[in-house]
Amino acid sequence: MNKRILVFISLLIFILACNVPSSTPNNSNPNLLATLQASTPLSAASGEAPISPVTPSSTEPTGKIALTCQLYKDTSREQICIVNADGSGYRRLTLNDNVRHYYPSVAPDGNSVVYSAYNEQNKHFEIYELNLSTSENRQLTFSIGDLNAPEISPDGLTIVLARFFSSPDRPTTWLINRDGSNPREVSKDSAIDPTWSPDGKQIMFASAMNGLTQLFIINVDGTGLRQVSNLPALRGRSDWSPQGLIVTYSGKSWERELFVMNIDGSNQHQITPSGGNSQGPSFSPDGQWVAFTSYFDRYEVHGCEIYIMRVDGTDLRRLTNNEYCDYQPRWGP
Repeated sequence: MNKRILVFISLLIFILACNVPSSTPNNSNPNLLATLQASTPLSAASGEAPISPVTPSSTEPTGKIALTCQLYKDTSREQICIVNADGSGYRRLTLNDNVRHYYPSVAPDGNSVVYSAYNEQNKHFEIYELNLSTSENRQLTFSIGDLNAPEISPDGLTIVLARFFSSPDRPTTWLINRDGSNPREVSKDSAIDPTWSPDGKQIMFASAMNGLTQLFIINVDGTGLRQVSNLPALRGRSDWSPQGLIVTYSGKSWERELFVMNIDGSNQHQITPSGGNSQGPSFSPDGQWVAFTSYFDRYEVHGCEIYIMRVDGTDLRRLTNNEYCDYQPRWGP
C-alpha cells in the first residue's frame, strides 16, 4: 500500500476514534468530576427544556464493555481491553505490543469481540474475532482494503464495517459474513462508524455527503437512505438503543458532548454535564445506560477514561483508571 495512504489512514482512525489533541487544553481542571456530577443535562436547543427519553431504571448496569486501551504513551501500539459494567475485571485481550488495535465491539451473545488491527504482512487493517473463553484469535478478512469499526449483527450472522480503499480514498459501508466471506457494499456514499438497528434490518452511519457530518440510516439492502440528525459538529461514533433512541456526540475539539434523540431526530438533547469532552457513546444492552469516553478527572492529552451514566444523564460513574487513554467503548452482554 502507498505509504502516504497508510499514514493518512492511521491518523484518520485515531483522530475519529478518540480525538486526542496534540496539546493540553486550556483551563485544565483536575477536579471537574466533583462539581459536574450534580450538573443538570442541557438541551441542544436554546430555551428547550431537557426531555428524558425513557423512564430511568433502578437496575444496576450489567454486561461487559470492550474498549481500545493505550497501554503506552506511544499511540501507535493501542490494544483491546475489556471491563465489566461495574468496573471490575479490567483486562487486556490482545497481546502484540507492536500492532495497532482499534474499534472493538462485543458479539450479541457476549462470547467474543471483533476489532480492527494492522497486519504487517499485507499492510492493511484487517478484522479479527477473539473468543473470550478460549482466547482463540481468528483473522476474518484478507486484503480487501483497510477495514475498521466492525460490529456483529443482532442475529450473529453478519458484520458491518467501514471499508477504506486507496482509490477512491474514502471509507464506505460494507457487510461481510461472520466468517469474513462475501464482502458487499451497502452504500457508495462516504461513511464512517456504522452500527446496527436493534432488529438488524437497518444500519446507521455518519457521513458528510450533504456537507456537514450527520447521521444517516439505510436499509441493509441499500435502499431508504435518510438523514436523521441535525447537529452542528457531529463527529461519528454513535449507537442505537432497543427503545429506538440514538446517542451520538458533537462539538468542536475539547468541547464535545453526548446527545440523545429519537430515531427521527426529534427530542434532540444533551445528556452529559458540560466540560468533560465526552465522546464515543455506546448503549447498554437494555438501553438504560450509556458508556462513553471522557476527561472529567484528568483534563489533559492522555487523560481519557471510560465512564457510564444512566440514559437520562444521571448517576455518572467512572469505570477505568489508567495512566493513558481508554476509549472507544462498546457495550455487550
